[in-house]
Amino acid sequence: MSESIYKRLINKEAKLAVIGLGYVGLPIALEFARKIKVIGFDINQERVNLMQNKIDPSNELIASDFENCDINFTTSLEDLKDVNFFIVAVPTPIDGANLPNLKPLLGASSTVGKVLKKGDYVVFESTVYPGCTEEDCIPVLEKESGLKFQEDFKVGYSPERINPGDKEHTLQNVIKVVSGCCDDSLEEIAKTYELVVGAGVHRATTIKVAEAAKIIENTQRDLNIALMNELSIIFNKLKINTFDVLEAAGTKWNFLKFSPGLVGGHCIGVDPYYLTHKAAQAGYHSKVITSGRYVNDSMGFYIAKQTVKKIISQGKHIQDSKVLVMGTTFKEDVSDIRNSKVIDVINELKSFQVQVDLIDPHASSKEMEDEYGVGLINKPGNDYDAIIVAVNHKEYKNMIEKDFTSLMKDGKGVFVDVKGIFRDEIKKLEYWSL
Repeated sequence: MSESIYKRLINKEAKLAVIGLGYVGLPIALEFARKIKVIGFDINQERVNLMQNKIDPSNELIASDFENCDINFTTSLEDLKDVNFFIVAVPTPIDGANLPNLKPLLGASSTVGKVLKKGDYVVFESTVYPGCTEEDCIPVLEKESGLKFQEDFKVGYSPERINPGDKEHTLQNVIKVVSGCCDDSLEEIAKTYELVVGAGVHRATTIKVAEAAKIIENTQRDLNIALMNELSIIFNKLKINTFDVLEAAGTKWNFLKFSPGLVGGHCIGVDPYYLTHKAAQAGYHSKVITSGRYVNDSMGFYIAKQTVKKIISQGKHIQDSKVLVMGTTFKEDVSDIRNSKVIDVINELKSFQVQVDLIDPHASSKEMEDEYGVGLINKPGNDYDAIIVAVNHKEYKNMIEKDFTSLMKDGKGVFVDVKGIFRDEIKKLEYWSL
C-alpha cells in the first residue's frame, strides 16, 4: 500500500462511505462528515430522501446535527466507486428460530465488493459472532471484487457502542474498540476513528477478539437482567417487592445495579444467540447463556398472566375485560418498535380473549400494524379493568394515581407497573410490579 489511507482521508483526497444508515450508521457518517468527505449509502430510498432533508428516520438526531457536514446521501452504487474506506453498519438480526440472519450483512459485503479497489479498506461494525468477518464477509468481498484479501485490500472490525435514546454515552465520549487484519491496517483504522472518538480507541489484538468483546458486552448485561427477572418471579411468590429488595441490596458498594424488565431491541435480546450459535458449531452447548435467554424471553408472557390473575381475583370475567397497555417501543423515549417484547404481553392477553388498547407517544401506529398487526389508539377510554405501564416514557413518569384511576372502569382496577416507577404512589388501585 502506498500513501497512508488516513492521510488521504484527512487531506480529502479519499472518501469514506458508511453502508447502512440506521441508528448506528447515520451518527457515525455525520461525525466523519465534519472532518472528511463522506458518502452515506442506504438501500432504502425513502430513508435517504428524509436524510437529504435533514430528517433522521430513527428520530434520534435533529436537523442541526446535519449542519456543516460534507456528506452525500445516496442509494446509487455509482456514488461508491471512488470511495476508499468503507464502514459497514447494517443490522444483524435473528430469524424466527433465534438463529443469526446474516442476509443484510452479506448483502452489504456484496455491495462493497462490487466497488472495491486495490488499496481500499473495509471496516465492519455490525455485531457478529467471533470469526464472522473473516469466515463469512471477506470471501464475499473477494468473490465480488476479484481481489485478494491482505494483498489488495485490508479489513478491520470496530463494534458499535451506540445506545439508542442515550444522549450521555455518545459516539464521541465512549472508547471505541478497533481491530485490523495486520499491524499497519490496525494503525490506519485506529487513527481514522480517532478523528471522531474523543474518548480514544482501544486497539484489540485481532479481529476475532474485537468481535468477541462486543458480543459479551451484551451477553453479560442479558444475564444480569435475567437474574433480576428470575429473582422477581421468586419474590413475587414470597410476596416481597423486588425493587424494595434491590434498593436495600444496592446499599452495598459492590452490588451491581440491574433491574428486572422486558429485554428487547436489536442488541441485548439478539447478540447472545449469535454467541450460542457459534459455540454450538464449535461443539459446546451453552447452558448459562441459553438459560438467561429463556428467562428473559418468557417475561412478556409472565407479565400478561399475572395481569390476568389479578383481574380474575377482582371477580371479573376475563373474556369481558379491557386492558390498556402504555408503551410499545423496545425501550423508553425511543421510537423503535423492532423486537419489542411488549408484543408478547399483548399477544398473551389476547389469547385470553382480553380486549387490548395500545398507546405510545413515540411509536408509529402504521409501523406497529406492519410489524405486529396491531395499531395504536389516539386516545385511551375510561373503562379499563387493568393498565400496564410497559415502557417508562418520560410522558408517563409525571402521571399520578388520579390520572390512572380516571381511565379505569368505576375508578377501580389493576395497575401493572412493569419497572416499578410508581411503587410508592399507587394506593387505591390493585398494584403489581416485577
